[in-house]
Amino acid sequence: MTLRAYVSDLDIGWTDATIALAAAVVSFVAIHGAVHLVRRKLVQLDGPRAHKPIVDVLRHTIARTSNLAIVATSLLIGASLLDLPPPWDQRIGHLWFITLGAQLALYLHHAIAVTARRYFRVHGKGLENDQVTVAHTLMIWALQWSVWTVFLLAMLSNLGINVTTFVASLGIGGVAIALAVQNVLGDLFASLAIATDKPFEVGDAISVPEFFGTIEHVGLKTTRIRALSGEQSVMANAERPRKTVHNFKRQKTRRVQYTLRIKPATPHELAAQLPERVSAIISARDKVKLDHVNLTTMDQNYLEYDIVYNLTDANYGLYLQTQQAVLLETMQLLRDLDISTAPRAQELLLRQPAANDARSEVPAPPQARPMH
Repeated sequence: MTLRAYVSDLDIGWTDATIALAAAVVSFVAIHGAVHLVRRKLVQLDGPRAHKPIVDVLRHTIARTSNLAIVATSLLIGASLLDLPPPWDQRIGHLWFITLGAQLALYLHHAIAVTARRYFRVHGKGLENDQVTVAHTLMIWALQWSVWTVFLLAMLSNLGINVTTFVASLGIGGVAIALAVQNVLGDLFASLAIATDKPFEVGDAISVPEFFGTIEHVGLKTTRIRALSGEQSVMANAERPRKTVHNFKRQKTRRVQYTLRIKPATPHELAAQLPERVSAIISARDKVKLDHVNLTTMDQNYLEYDIVYNLTDANYGLYLQTQQAVLLETMQLLRDLDISTAPRAQELLLRQPAANDARSEVPAPPQARPMH
């Protein structure tokens, strides 16, 4: 059958064709103008409204309106005015579904990308451009392909194709693949969890039960960590959620606690002065907030003071310098007050065994030796 004969079967008059074509042209102008007007209104927004998430998503999504979809929609509007015989009426319905479904899928495709990147930028403290991991890209890719897969299945179903068997086959194949690569999938989903929850990021200094180091890279399967000793450690992502991770980069303050022991024979007056004098030494340091200095233990071996202060800056170098200065001044204070930190001297009694001679009845006197 020739194209002319195929079209002649539609039984369309010139008047109807002219009306349909005019309606298509008017529809194209109206739709294209409406899209252009909405895009211009969104671009012209300023102030707080311009930075709202919904405005940002609409601005980038509507900008992706396909001209081909507008043309197809306009032609379908004109064709809808014609009295078409079967099966053309059903075909027009299928074309409506494909055109609008494809444009909707395209909108969702770009909306997912914009929304996901905005989420990572906001929750990544503005470092989204520098620290976009493979997991972020994979999440966006998976969501976008899910949209197109749903659209494809819906389109096939609309065309009258039974997709039940196809979906079941995909399910069985997916289970088989998942069982074959379950370790890889475990690392993959762990990477997604790390990307979403962000227990650590590139550049963070962390501590795990095995070692301490700095995060260099978070990949799909592994995380690479540079240890303090210089070597690089590679850990599977699936192991990270099961272990306690201490993130020192996010540490805002540092608590310092230590003890000071002096001889139990120290006079009461000197022992009572020590907390106040040590407190003055600690409070005089920069970026230090004193918690307490108290005598907590007294026994025959020593008097023990518990000392706690907080640094408002968690820098480890500052901690070392502050603690060193406090200890040196405390040593000088103890020397000025003539307080000794030496442990109490102990004595050990040694007895010599009795002589083998039975006539020796007087045992040797005990000897005392000091123990220090």
